[in-house]
Amino acid sequence: MQNGLNLMKDLSVQSSTKIVLLVIDGLGGLPVDDSRKTELETANTPNMDRLAFDGNCGLLQTVGIGITPGSAPGHLGLFGYDPLSFVIGRGVLEALGMDFDLKPGDIAARGNFCSLDAQGLISDRRAGRISTEEGKKLCSLLDGMEIDGIKVIVQPVKEHRLVAVFRGAGLDDELADSDPQLLGVPPKAVAPLDPKAAHTARIVNQFLAQVRERLSSHHPANMVLLRGFSKRPDFPGFEDVYKLKSAAIASYPMYRGLAKVVGMDVLKTGPHLSDELATLEQNYSRFDYFFLHVKGADAAGEDGDFKRKVSVIEEVDRALPRILGLKPDVLIITGDHSTPAAMSAHSWHPVPCLLYSKYCRPDGISKFGESQCRTGSLGQMPASSLMPLAMAHAFKLTKFGA
Repeated sequence: MQNGLNLMKDLSVQSSTKIVLLVIDGLGGLPVDDSRKTELETANTPNMDRLAFDGNCGLLQTVGIGITPGSAPGHLGLFGYDPLSFVIGRGVLEALGMDFDLKPGDIAARGNFCSLDAQGLISDRRAGRISTEEGKKLCSLLDGMEIDGIKVIVQPVKEHRLVAVFRGAGLDDELADSDPQLLGVPPKAVAPLDPKAAHTARIVNQFLAQVRERLSSHHPANMVLLRGFSKRPDFPGFEDVYKLKSAAIASYPMYRGLAKVVGMDVLKTGPHLSDELATLEQNYSRFDYFFLHVKGADAAGEDGDFKRKVSVIEEVDRALPRILGLKPDVLIITGDHSTPAAMSAHSWHPVPCLLYSKYCRPDGISKFGESQCRTGSLGQMPASSLMPLAMAHAFKLTKFGA
């Protein structure tokens, strides 16, 4: 809530201590066999386990009990913003993440190239994860349309992902998605969520009709699904609230965009974990707070690939000594939401969380995983409570009251 950020603004102080937030996207999981172990519990993670033994563990509810979060609300919670009070659309995040110059009044939507079968039903929401090069070629076929005075700018993001920006007068972002997030059904017509958005919905639907015509011979990427229609919001600045000089290290545009929305510096980095760690090491002296994002676990979960998700988690664990070698005062390891391979989708399950500092009362947990995190001293708490806890462990909060 806004009151929570106001309290942080009143209590936060500058100091030389450093906080690293390591987000393993989609970290939480579910068992798929008789072992009854999730992906995290199956993974060989000696470094995380050691930190769990000496640190504090628990489970995070990123939005609320029973609510399945998207990536944006999941991360906003981790940054200390109540996701129910601070709402942002996926389109703006994608656009900002790729350094697109959003103008006042622009509406951005996140897009997926998808596959439609002969009956016009969705057979693959990601068009077989076409290559980034192929995505660029297809975007060039769609870019620059003009419909009733509204210009549509289509830019590639990565693989099957794209951004569509609608620019012109009188646009409204109160629009429902065209992506049903299901297979075997047709794309949805974009519906206005408010009568004042009816004109904009008509423009978008005309655009999608032209997209279908232009892509008809380009299977598997023969249609586009749009979601997250949004304008750029005005959120309280991360540095203003927490007195932190903060940096984001993320290879995927959407997460860079989210960091920009709250005012973090976004550092250039490469596509691999090793690149991100090198960026962290090269810039460690310049910032107080680092948001370090790892995407692979979420992608594996969405693909239903349990073993690959385990492998990503193990890769992160092997890399932890490089982070620990920098001696952060507070290290947090968690996820923005759960993406169980058993479901091939985001889920409502709370996310395991580990906080390590030399001021922890050790939990003595032997394995960092969902089952043992349920017994940890952090309990089950809102993700937005994590930031005040990190600030306290880093001695960046003054006393409240006399």
